[in-house]
Amino acid sequence: MTVTGTDIPGPAGLPVVGSMFELQRDSLGAFLRAQREHGDVVRVSAGPPGLRTVVYGVFSAPGAQQVLATEAANFRKDNPFYGEIRESFGNGLLTAQDADYRRQRRLVQPLFTRRRVDGYADTITTEAELAVRRWRDAVDGGTTDLVLDMNRLALRTVTRILFGMDVEEAVDVTHRCFPVINDYVLHRAYSPLSPPRGWPTPANRRAEAATREVYAVCDRIIAERQAADASRTADASRTADGAGAYGAGADGALPDGPGTVTSGTGADDLLDLLARARSDEDRPLDADELRDQVLIFLLAGHETTATSLAFTLHLLARHPEQQRAAQDEIARVLGERAPTAADMEKLPHLTRCLKEAMRLYPAAPVIGRRAVDACEIDGHAIPAGANVVVSPWVTHRHPGLWEDPDRYDPERFTPEREAERHRYAWFPFGGGPRACIGQHFSMLESVLALAVLLRAYEVQPADDNDVPVSAGITLQPTGPARARLRSRA
Repeated sequence: MTVTGTDIPGPAGLPVVGSMFELQRDSLGAFLRAQREHGDVVRVSAGPPGLRTVVYGVFSAPGAQQVLATEAANFRKDNPFYGEIRESFGNGLLTAQDADYRRQRRLVQPLFTRRRVDGYADTITTEAELAVRRWRDAVDGGTTDLVLDMNRLALRTVTRILFGMDVEEAVDVTHRCFPVINDYVLHRAYSPLSPPRGWPTPANRRAEAATREVYAVCDRIIAERQAADASRTADASRTADGAGAYGAGADGALPDGPGTVTSGTGADDLLDLLARARSDEDRPLDADELRDQVLIFLLAGHETTATSLAFTLHLLARHPEQQRAAQDEIARVLGERAPTAADMEKLPHLTRCLKEAMRLYPAAPVIGRRAVDACEIDGHAIPAGANVVVSPWVTHRHPGLWEDPDRYDPERFTPEREAERHRYAWFPFGGGPRACIGQHFSMLESVLALAVLLRAYEVQPADDNDVPVSAGITLQPTGPARARLRSRA
């Protein structure tokens, strides 16, 4: 029997405003309670009459697969949340749709092949070693906040990979401005009535100033890189004319094929590769599009990995037997040498520790879509135009999918146990055609950085407090993850 949209169960909420305050205060807890009390498809109403928003939560693994993969064409990023992200961070891969998205994906995909990403391993380990040095200089034997430390490590790593040596200014601006923009987007997305962005309210003015500063630093770096590329191209052309090359590049290389990154003499950072990306059917990215991609990579590329690193260390501090097993594995595989991309597959226990942390603290805890046409999910009729959310935060804690779901147990991710589960029981990177393009980069960065950090330090809990979190554009720790560090030198 199909249950119609208006009959789908869900929390009653408060008179007049429904679940509006509960969602604003703790959306993750609200969705988790809704699943436990009402089932895998719930209807949540928020806001007063006339301004009310209805959200359909889909929390089963098959339901998540239907929304993200098998019927992905029917579920678009047209909801208010993605609209606010688009307004603040531009029309990059995270927010683009239809022809824009397909073109961007074709141009950017070659930059995230496994071979290309594995080439970033040296940068990842270098930044992790610098983090160890900062720990040794500042907090050796004392306490630190893993949230702040891992945010800085991930941000330095992604800006180094994006911009090459242009790191510190971008790190400073991003660190100061992104939280302001993140809070602004979240508030507007959950508010039933927000003033136009052009009105001179205090919140609008703070967000505008932060956005303008982030845009300015990205535009400056892009302009400088384009000027340098133009100069290199002119120099290469003069050299080729003098050498009399026969249609090949001056170094004898054949022209690149469709969908590849054009060869050249520029830097190997991601910005340079983006600027030179070409395909047979697509024009290159212009300056505004380059900035939009850079902003999305800065946002998604550092906040998500920082969350995974911080909570893996936080949980290992509270499970010393798992930490010792990971450190023993690191010692057997690496000895004293720096880890490489090839070592990732040789560190299965460390990878399991990371995956289990990502189960409990997924960096993208809620994923929203809008249903284009009416459909049926798990026997429930979803109306056309409905706001639909799937939630790794909830599905990763589903008692029908995970035994004792709140317990930290890396052994859930042995190959045998992974093969027994539904593909969408664990989906921290989303899924389907809009799955995160940088998931291999995130896993590689996390595993290699953890190997460097855990080889140098034992991480112990500094208190018994849980780390409070909220759902922003990504999962946001709203308090510290304090830990005590003990050198293993």
